[in-house]
Amino acid sequence: MEANLRKKGITLLKMAVSAALIYFIFTKIPFREVFSAVKTARPGYLLGALLLFVLSKLIAAFRLNLYFHRIGIPLQSKTNLRLYLLGMFYNLFLPGGIGGDAYKGYYLKQHFEIPTKRVVAVLLLDRLSGLLLLFVFACILGSTLEAPQLSPFRWVMLACVPLGFLVFYLLYRRFFSYVLPIFWQTHILSGLVQLAQLACVLLILWSLHISLDTYEYLFIFLLSSIVSVIPLTIGGIGSRELVFLYGALWFGLEEDRSVAISMIFFLITALISLSGFWYHFRKPVPGISQ
Repeated sequence: MEANLRKKGITLLKMAVSAALIYFIFTKIPFREVFSAVKTARPGYLLGALLLFVLSKLIAAFRLNLYFHRIGIPLQSKTNLRLYLLGMFYNLFLPGGIGGDAYKGYYLKQHFEIPTKRVVAVLLLDRLSGLLLLFVFACILGSTLEAPQLSPFRWVMLACVPLGFLVFYLLYRRFFSYVLPIFWQTHILSGLVQLAQLACVLLILWSLHISLDTYEYLFIFLLSSIVSVIPLTIGGIGSRELVFLYGALWFGLEEDRSVAISMIFFLITALISLSGFWYHFRKPVPGISQ
């Protein structure tokens, strides 16, 4: 009872933070300006962005299944994909009550005799792998920008790339040696996930007729993705838009179009996450790969 009240309280707090951030953003930029920018988006490019986002999630699901197989959970790719979509649905539409990762862990424990610590570990490592590549791409892209704010840190950002991989490799070797053999394979897949999402955002830029300052917008997107991982809002709503707003101010970009990029990316995420709704009622059957 107390745990349920706590979860509901956290959910309400996240909703309040998201609402407060959205309200704050639209006190800085009139909503009609952002909506007007969204309305100008060219549908052909948006369709391409949607397909690239789907591709990124297919790769991410495959990466997660590598971790599962490594700890003795021989889940079929089809079952794993359904479970992944259901997790996306829970993360975005049912936060606080049943999180996507929490449900995956529960599902796997129900169907496989695997130590809880290992299930939790691979779910966490899957997240951290994606976060590392977000950080790496942000450092690489940030080091190429001519912005005077970033120039003093150019070499620091470049140095953080090998340092980040080294720290993660040592972490794996010290605490998670059972998944060390797939370290590079999973991180290469994480790189492909982020490249697909960067290409997705690039098409969103083109859909909004943005052809200048492309690297700056992509850099802001990477920063917003890192910030959205922090569990302070519902599905990153509000926090991602806030980063786009202040990133635009920082680089001297158009604030309305910058926030529009974030909103379109969220709508694409929500649309794909909604596809997991079907599996809320028809839970994935634990198919086993041979």
